[in-house]
Amino acid sequence: MVFKGLTLLLTGAASLLAVGIASADEVAVASGSNGTDIQELTEAGKRFTEKTGHTIKIVTLPASTTDQFGQYRLWLAAGNSDIDVYRTDVIWAPQLADYFLDLKPLVGDEVGKHIPAVIESQTVNGKLVAMPTFADAPALYYRKDLLEKYGKQPPKTWAELAATAKEIQDKERAAGQGQLWGFVFQGAPYEGLTCDGLEWVASSGGGRIVETDGTISINNPKAAAALETAKSWVNTIAPPGVLSYKEEEARGVWQTGNAVFMRNWPYAFSLGNGGDSAIKGKIDVVPLPAGEGGSSAATLGGWNIAISKFSKHQEAAAAFVKFWSSAEEQKLRAINYSRLPTIPALYDDPEIKEKQPLVARWREVFLAAVPRPSAPTKAKYNEVSSEFWTAVNNTLAGNGTAESNLKRLEAKLKRLKGSSW
Repeated sequence: MVFKGLTLLLTGAASLLAVGIASADEVAVASGSNGTDIQELTEAGKRFTEKTGHTIKIVTLPASTTDQFGQYRLWLAAGNSDIDVYRTDVIWAPQLADYFLDLKPLVGDEVGKHIPAVIESQTVNGKLVAMPTFADAPALYYRKDLLEKYGKQPPKTWAELAATAKEIQDKERAAGQGQLWGFVFQGAPYEGLTCDGLEWVASSGGGRIVETDGTISINNPKAAAALETAKSWVNTIAPPGVLSYKEEEARGVWQTGNAVFMRNWPYAFSLGNGGDSAIKGKIDVVPLPAGEGGSSAATLGGWNIAISKFSKHQEAAAAFVKFWSSAEEQKLRAINYSRLPTIPALYDDPEIKEKQPLVARWREVFLAAVPRPSAPTKAKYNEVSSEFWTAVNNTLAGNGTAESNLKRLEAKLKRLKGSSW
């Protein structure tokens, strides 16, 4: 099988002798292409080569995590040995565990340096499926300049967000900013909408779709009310096109200065303050708003790396896993790309605090983090998520009420569950 990828060929006799390696391997790393994913991996690959003599080949996949997961399953089910290392979402461990090596014997004491809950999320039946590289939890981005201009505080509830977004949007449009919208988020039917929808529902006291004990909880009045609220934003404070937005589409509107608020992950902060950003220096973040009678809820995310059991370069792959998940690399990603470390000690690192103070502030966001129901639904999570995001997207688009869509969703989830997950 031939892949289009980026090969980092920086080896030479001198570098191999320097690290005492008789021969070098090329490690093929499969990665999505969302935001700065490929740039980060490319830079790390150069450092890895300088340190070990091994090279990496980046096999680039689409930005959509749904598409990535589908391709991963095809390759792994076929026993493909062309990919050595897979970058994995936090929710994939239960579904892909059988195809990956147990990393505990390979990484040793490094495991103990990471946040225990993150390690637990990547452990299936005692097997460490993947090592964490950064944690993730979304926040509410807002335009500091616009809120200050109109004497507004960052919203603490969804109702406050809608009111503030509408007021600023209308006044700015009247002043000539005709392209400005109040709020952008991820509304396309894919995994990202499961995250957004879970936040709306959980922050309103509507449960977590499927609870930790396997109970299907999504069909309830609070969940329906939360989705109807989100539906009311479409074509009022959010553009009609939001129904097709993923992370990068939302960031595109936001970073060109055409939104007051945005829901997105930490990576968007460093990009929003980049040299080519129209809103550089004008943005800040706060925890996502709470719903009626609820509290803030942010979907727990994060990315990891796993080694295929079909890999023919397992030793070199293990070296890359240890390198990419190390404190040194996590520190660089925190400083350069506002990635959240999975090593607690780094949150107190003076250099990170100085150069990327946002990272330390994101601790507050983590306090409100809620997991997607991948643990209770196990191998059926992807189907559960697909049914949920479809119901949410239908509701946002006006294809049925939230109440009717959640009733149908409950019936579908019960059939998926059968006697047990």
